[in-house]
Amino acid sequence: MTTEQGKDVMSIAETTIAAFNTNDWAQFRAALAPDVVYQETGTGRRAESADAYLQLVKAWKQAFPDAIGTIRNVVANGNTVVHEVEWTGTQTGDLPAPAGVLPASGKQIAVLASLWYTVQGDTIREVHHHLDIMTMMAQLGAIPAPS
Repeated sequence: MTTEQGKDVMSIAETTIAAFNTNDWAQFRAALAPDVVYQETGTGRRAESADAYLQLVKAWKQAFPDAIGTIRNVVANGNTVVHEVEWTGTQTGDLPAPAGVLPASGKQIAVLASLWYTVQGDTIREVHHHLDIMTMMAQLGAIPAPS
């Protein structure tokens, strides 16, 4: 991978975080391959198209309207980009979850995650989101905080 190729791949992946932060859904969608596959550890959720992934992301923004992702570290190798991200926000809306809906809590979160992107050409083909769901649930009061 040349330096320019690495910058292009990193830029494509970074587009999704920037678009999420600003609610620019057209830009977010443009970075995705039509048949992108998204997998989320911790919840087991999976989306198998750009529209399905966009719907999932918009649901998070409805639950956390002020949600922001801050990229802490980036690693790129070939067509793979990894972001270490800190997600922050306040849950003022209901959060769809695999076991049902978590009602708005009014509580803030600050959780770490990693996103593993596979980029092909100028779009993202695959995303693996490893989210610290236990910390998030504890911060929202859905489970007891660790002692």
